Amino acid sequence: MIDMDRLTPREIVAELDKYIIGQKKAKRAVAVALRNRIRRLKLDPETRDDIAPKNILMIGPTGVGKTEIARRLAKLSGAPFLKVEATKYTEVGYVGRDVESMIRDLMASGVQMVKEEMRESVRAEAEKRAEEALLDLLLPGSSKKAPGASGGILGSIFGGGTQTAASQAAAAPKADEILIEAPSDAAGNGSAASDSGGAQGGSADATREKLRAMLRAGKLDDKRVEVSLQHQAQMPTMEILGGANLEDLEQSLSGLAGILGGGKKKKLVSVARAKELLFAEEAEKLVDRERVAEEARRRVQETGIVFLDEVDKIASRGDRGGGADVSREGVQRDILPIVEGSIVSTKWGAVDTSHILFIAAGAFNVSKPSDLIPELQGRFPLRVELEALGKDDFVRILTEPKNALTKQYADLLATEGVEIDFAPDAIDRLSSIAADVNSRLENIGARRLHTIMEALLEELSFEAPDIAPQKVPITAAYVDQRLSDIVTDQDLGRYIL
Repeated sequence: MIDMDRLTPREIVAELDKYIIGQKKAKRAVAVALRNRIRRLKLDPETRDDIAPKNILMIGPTGVGKTEIARRLAKLSGAPFLKVEATKYTEVGYVGRDVESMIRDLMASGVQMVKEEMRESVRAEAEKRAEEALLDLLLPGSSKKAPGASGGILGSIFGGGTQTAASQAAAAPKADEILIEAPSDAAGNGSAASDSGGAQGGSADATREKLRAMLRAGKLDDKRVEVSLQHQAQMPTMEILGGANLEDLEQSLSGLAGILGGGKKKKLVSVARAKELLFAEEAEKLVDRERVAEEARRRVQETGIVFLDEVDKIASRGDRGGGADVSREGVQRDILPIVEGSIVSTKWGAVDTSHILFIAAGAFNVSKPSDLIPELQGRFPLRVELEALGKDDFVRILTEPKNALTKQYADLLATEGVEIDFAPDAIDRLSSIAADVNSRLENIGARRLHTIMEALLEELSFEAPDIAPQKVPITAAYVDQRLSDIVTDQDLGRYIL
């Protein structure tokens, strides 16, 4: 992860430039907002609490990079991030999602992020425990435990119980017995285990080490083994109660779910799959859930980012009259306290939204920002207007970003043995077509390039397995051949491009 303490606003913009073309104003705005969050965390606690985030309102047509800027910013900073559409929420009292659920979703994202990091920190120990548990399955009774202990974590499946160490060693099958064919080079001597007679503890240890070597070499991956894992029953949660806090309902039902469907669940899987399952279970045991929740809550409160898209759809115009506008204004009123700063209850604890960064976005082609309620307008002090994309922008989008569409399609077809090479005149022609179609039909920005590229390479993608290996140059003539009829037929282009 990039060290954000040393990343200046100029460098943040440079990182965003690798994926997003143009929109310098928007990039500068989010870079300053992100840098201010880093500066705030360096202040003393008393001063820090008084500094509120400068929320941003992005205004611009679809397909110009609003969502991508927010997503790349969150990925760059390693912050918990959530993208939601304002239109999915309803006013309190109506059936649907309440606005507080966005904070619960953000908290869930933060918990998952922290949990993955902590799982990596305990990977070595979890892998060691999973290996021992798997060896107990393959060779019951071979684990080094005190007399009276069962033959491993899951030894009871194989008739384990309160056996003595001596009886376990005597009953333990040898590697040659549990395998179809044990390779002689696994322990240096294929008959070493059978020569010992299996009566001594040293024989069980030798057999176990032989199996360990074969397990690590992947020679047992195709074998089948029965594992018993902790089963977490999930109670379905349906949002059927308008305005109710379903988080509390879920918590109340979680205990009942454990009683009804918890406990162990047996599965017959391959050894390779058993490794994964046992590792996941052991890693879960090693991760401190309380610490995960505490760290996730801290990150969400201090660095969390919520991207609220389609906010223009909940703006109500005064000349429309009543009807659906009541619900729109109600959603705005419900969003307002979340943006201003309030306490939201989640199953991981209460979350203070006072310092979460909110980035709202909308096309505002029908409504305008002033149609939002004044209180909500005041909570988005930074307003950035994103520019519509033209031909020159499309040329850069097809060539400059690390994930440019031309590179993506070239990589996809390369897997089939077909090499495509986009000539500069083909890029120029594709950009002209995209700009022309956007001007005649709906302007959907860079998303037009996706439909045009798909139409351009549809036949080649279909025939790729049959014509490989082959090199296909994509020239302006090739583009005209594939797309000229579609572009000239406006009625057809309305549906295809």
